[in-house]
Amino acid sequence: MAKVIQFGEQVAGYEIPVLNEREIRAAAGLLFLVIFMALIFILFRGNFLLAKYAITLFLTDFLIRVFISPRFSPSLIIGRLVVRNQVPEYVGAKQKKFAWTIGVLLSGTMFILMVLINSYSPITGLICLACLIFLFFESAFGICLACKLYAFFFREKVQYCPGEVCDVKSRHAIQKTSGSQLAVVLGFVAYIFLMGLLFNNQFHKEPHNLFGAGSAGQQPVKTQALR
Repeated sequence: MAKVIQFGEQVAGYEIPVLNEREIRAAAGLLFLVIFMALIFILFRGNFLLAKYAITLFLTDFLIRVFISPRFSPSLIIGRLVVRNQVPEYVGAKQKKFAWTIGVLLSGTMFILMVLINSYSPITGLICLACLIFLFFESAFGICLACKLYAFFFREKVQYCPGEVCDVKSRHAIQKTSGSQLAVVLGFVAYIFLMGLLFNNQFHKEPHNLFGAGSAGQQPVKTQALR
């Protein structure tokens, strides 16, 4: 039973229990996709069905992670299968448990408000947005935003962070950003605004079928009856 209910794995060379960051990122990407699709259904169709399923599954998955073991989390198992041929990147389990506990609180609140009470409000909207931000940063950048709060609350050094960001060290040359590179980013932002100003009308035109006889969405011309 002790091996079933545990948080993190003991790996040779690591002093504390660790988890594989690669499968965590893969699982975060999967959860982000599901929640994002549920949000699309709400915004464009007013359909909350997928959202209710997603919230229930999200809560169940995180309860398994925190109170049983991450090794039995369905999303992490799928993530492990996806990245099974990649070299593991080990991260400390403590801060991940803290982050996933926050996930339990957020998804639990959503479950009560949206599934049990069957309601929606700015509260559910903000929680959904927060979850999307957390999952996006984890999957896209390997940054666990909730993990950064761990050291603040527990006042202890965090070990084995993704990308070794916990260790104070100088950046390699390839990691440094020059002034010209920053200027390129600012220029690109200006280019986006300029493009919106110059091509706004063109972008709003409905495209036509290149290989069809008529334009997409074009209504047939109605002939007026002779008086």
